Formats: sequence, structure tokens, C-alpha cells
Amino acid sequence: MNLKELIRTVPDFPHKGIMFRDITTLLKNSDGFHYCIDEFCNRYEHYDFDLIAAIESRGFILGAAMAYRLNKGLVLVRKKGKLPGETVSQEYQLEYGTDVLEMHTDSIKKGQKVLLVDDLLATGGTAMGAKNLIEKLGGTVCEFAAVIDLPELKGKEKLEKSGLNVFNLIDFEGL
Repeated sequence: MNLKELIRTVPDFPHKGIMFRDITTLLKNSDGFHYCIDEFCNRYEHYDFDLIAAIESRGFILGAAMAYRLNKGLVLVRKKGKLPGETVSQEYQLEYGTDVLEMHTDSIKKGQKVLLVDDLLATGGTAMGAKNLIEKLGGTVCEFAAVIDLPELKGKEKLEKSGLNVFNLIDFEGL
């Protein structure tokens, strides 16, 4: 299946010069959505891990479907101020600024192995921020999974240099 044909590119969003890769068009295509979830679940059905941590917001969609199929718990990595309970936070770098991620302090127990999921890997800042949060809570990230990698932004290299394995379904050239 050619996933690239199902992904819309929106120029100059959220800032001028950014080519936003929008997976909402992929998600509305049942064959494309099924394909993504099947590919991820086929890869991870025999992995040794306890939880899926999904990054806001499109990662929630992928992570929830995967958690259901793989019979794993799902924990949320959210932007600052979105979680109602006690949280731990981590500042991180975006390709166009900085932001803060949070998780509930009771999301992960010490020693749990976590699969980290999002829709897209750009500079790796968001994934590194989420990885750091999981580690603050005593968990270990076994791998980062995304539908799209933007290789020109070198996020995959950054994550792999930090010791984190990365799996993605497609590469999308161009910023």
C-alpha cells in the first residue's frame, strides 16, 4: 500500500516554511488505517513490553488501536496543563520552538517497559522529551514507533544515538 498517497501535505503550517504531513486523510481511509495498525501490531505482538505511551494528539489514535489489539495498557503523553492529576513534566525542543510535555506520576511503575508511539518523527525533540518523562517515572522505552519519518530533520539519527530503537512505516523527503 502506498501510504504517501493517503497523507495530505499542508504548506506553511503551523509556521511558514513547514510542510505539515497530515495523517487525518490516512486515518479516514479504512484500508490505510488498518494497514498501519496491522503493520505495527505484527511487529510488536512478540515484543516484551508492558505499556504503550502515546504522544498527543495523533499518537493517541494509533496507540489506542495498538493497545487494544495487543492487549496492553495505554498511557498518555500530553502537553502541559491537559492532565487533571499529579504530573511530571519535561521541556523539549520542536523544529519551530520549545514546549512542555507531561504525564501522570502514576502512569508508569518502576521497571516497566514502554513502547512509545506517535504519528511523525521530525527533529526527535518530542520523542526525546517523552522518553525522558518515561525514564523519570522509572520506565524504560523499548522502541519508538511512528508512521512517518522526515529523514532530512535527522530525528531518527538523534534518537538512535541516544540508544533508542526507531521503527517507522514510511520516510517522507522534503521539509
